[in-house]
Amino acid sequence: MKKIVSVFLCSLLFIMVPFTVFAVDIMTKADALYNQGGMENLKKTIPMYQQILGADAKNYEATWKLARSYRDYGDAAKGKKVEGWKDICAEYGKLGMETAQKATELESDKPEGYYFYGLSVGVYSEGVSVLTAVRQGLKNKTQSNFEKAYEIDKMLDEAGPIIGLGRFWMVLPWPLNDKKKSLTYLREYQGTEFFWVGPTGPIYLAELLIDLGGKENKAEAKAMLEKLQTDSKFYQEEKVKLLKKAQ
Repeated sequence: MKKIVSVFLCSLLFIMVPFTVFAVDIMTKADALYNQGGMENLKKTIPMYQQILGADAKNYEATWKLARSYRDYGDAAKGKKVEGWKDICAEYGKLGMETAQKATELESDKPEGYYFYGLSVGVYSEGVSVLTAVRQGLKNKTQSNFEKAYEIDKMLDEAGPIIGLGRFWMVLPWPLNDKKKSLTYLREYQGTEFFWVGPTGPIYLAELLIDLGGKENKAEAKAMLEKLQTDSKFYQEEKVKLLKKAQ
């Protein structure tokens, strides 16, 4: 009997070890492509994470990273304003939401699933409009997911949950939006080392300050925008629009 059990365990180990090596190898290659950036590399990572999940559907890391790739691919399409970018945002934002939801179900005490759910709704909203997303009941889900990510680890992804909540309370249609809450979160984000890493922090805060009105707010927004340098076609156009409003 002991011999049979021993043979069984050895066979099981023989099966599991090659899969573990396989999964690690694919994950490493996918992560390397993701870190290189660019729309094509982002798209290539999607089937790689899917391949891991095809063999292990409960792999949390592959699940949230797949959600990240879906979301970032849509966001990159928007940033470059490629043809049909709104359709891409709607499609990949939805895929990101669905996959991130699975991640939260796999590991409810970890922040990535909640965070990328919120970001994916943002990309989805760029494609279908914020109003449509609200009508589809995504307001409360987005809020609760971002708040959960903030609670678990607000410094995740260069303080992503902080700016995520700041933008969330800003873009909601009236009377759901809350500019005071938005300003609180965006000021908190401004106090981190990540504020000038990308264009979103300065753009979002400048837009809010202009919207709040007043000479001091507009002057601060103008100075912020003039300092901002970005390669993103989308955010460069936003910068020009906001500078006109800040005059």
